[in-house]
Amino acid sequence: MHIKALDPLSAPAAHLLALSDVYMASLYPAESNHMESPSALALPNVLFLGAYLDGKLAGCGAVKILHDDGSYGEIKRVYVLEAFRGRGVSKQLMQALETHLKQQQILLARLETGISQPEALGLYEKLGYQYRAPFGSYQLDPLSVFMEKRLEL
Repeated sequence: MHIKALDPLSAPAAHLLALSDVYMASLYPAESNHMESPSALALPNVLFLGAYLDGKLAGCGAVKILHDDGSYGEIKRVYVLEAFRGRGVSKQLMQALETHLKQQQILLARLETGISQPEALGLYEKLGYQYRAPFGSYQLDPLSVFMEKRLEL
């Protein structure tokens, strides 16, 4: 597997993000989806990564560095194409995003996900993420789950 920075405005990224949007819309109502747009993922405080298997774009993930509720990185848009699921793509994307945060001296990773994604919740738990209350500008939502992990250099 090869993980590298990906332009979120590129056609391959746009295709992946569109599939992610459809998937999330099938699970949650619009008011419970908190997805970053491709243009928001292109901002300077965001790292957007693509994961490649056998030369094919298999998944993506991003981290947005914020300072609104302390300094932290918010994990966003982790998505793997169905054909590539179960092969460790999400785990490696998460590890790459956490490595980026540590390189930026940001030692707290946070995320918001949903209650209808047991595979994602299981992965985050295995990676050491702990449940917490809403953070930043998020409001309590019965369909949302908030988690965080302290990172070590």
